[in-house]
Amino acid sequence: MKLSALSRTAALRTTVVALAAMLSASLLGATASAEPQKPSAVTSITKEGRTWHLKVYSASMNTEIPVDVQRPADEGKSAPNLYMLNGLDGGIGTASWQAQTDAMQWLADKQVNVISPIGGRGSYYTDWQKPDPALGVNKWKTFFTEELPPLLDQTLQSTGRNALAGLSTSGTSVLQLAEAKPGLWKSVAAYSGCAQIADPAGQQFVKLATETWAGGNTENMYGPSNDPQWAANDPVINAEKLRGTLLYVSSGSGIPMLDDVKYYLGSAPGPTGVANLGLGVIIEAAVNGCTANLKNKLDSLNIPATYQFNPVGTHYWPYWEEALHKSWPLLAQGMGLTA
Repeated sequence: MKLSALSRTAALRTTVVALAAMLSASLLGATASAEPQKPSAVTSITKEGRTWHLKVYSASMNTEIPVDVQRPADEGKSAPNLYMLNGLDGGIGTASWQAQTDAMQWLADKQVNVISPIGGRGSYYTDWQKPDPALGVNKWKTFFTEELPPLLDQTLQSTGRNALAGLSTSGTSVLQLAEAKPGLWKSVAAYSGCAQIADPAGQQFVKLATETWAGGNTENMYGPSNDPQWAANDPVINAEKLRGTLLYVSSGSGIPMLDDVKYYLGSAPGPTGVANLGLGVIIEAAVNGCTANLKNKLDSLNIPATYQFNPVGTHYWPYWEEALHKSWPLLAQGMGLTA
């Protein structure tokens, strides 16, 4: 081989090695400069008497979620966690246990951490398929089943035993969450929640809450009406996953009492109050049918539950406050407490 040919070969080899080195350095630089995903964590705690205001970073939603905790009667002793999910507005507005009931005061003498997450308006506290222009990124199932529980156990030094309660839209959510991770919550109470969401009537109920009232789009949640995700998240269809969980389920008939009429007409006088009363009647009657269907399915599977079918009552807070009181022995049993 001539000297010039050898020179060209050596030069080519040098160029190849140099390009490979540059590419390697570039890739390593890109890897080094890319920040790893932040893990979920409790980022701050503000203490206000027995109430701790937590900020919890959710890696799945890439945002901080406020979580209020009412500490147990004896803060020196470890206690279980009672998760109490709010109404349609996620506790951001007035549709919350704190604003509408005596729940916090009533639970104040109990040896339990009362967990009140704030956020998730109109989300049904589930994992959405896509971000929503109005309601943002929703990965609440991941947050409640994977991210939040171990953080609370560590931060609160809790016993590791959990119970879960929800009303109206979150009355559906608590059943979905219990089925998503059986055993995480030992006892679950669902008040006036529609347990069936995959059939046309159930889908309309979800759409009424999420789309009409909250401004979101359920296609971003579970997809179009024929998407299998509707069935995959239907508590009645997946009722077998509730086996082993202590269950309390309640609903009213929709028949209004005088106090119901006074409440609706007093909170919004005139035609609006009348319309709201009508909605309260219709919604609770529909929920009552959903609850009966859930009972039929659980009975067919020989899965026990405690039911409270009120012969009267519309869709509003005093009935849920009463149901909380009545379901406490079952919730306490799941958390290893004496009622």
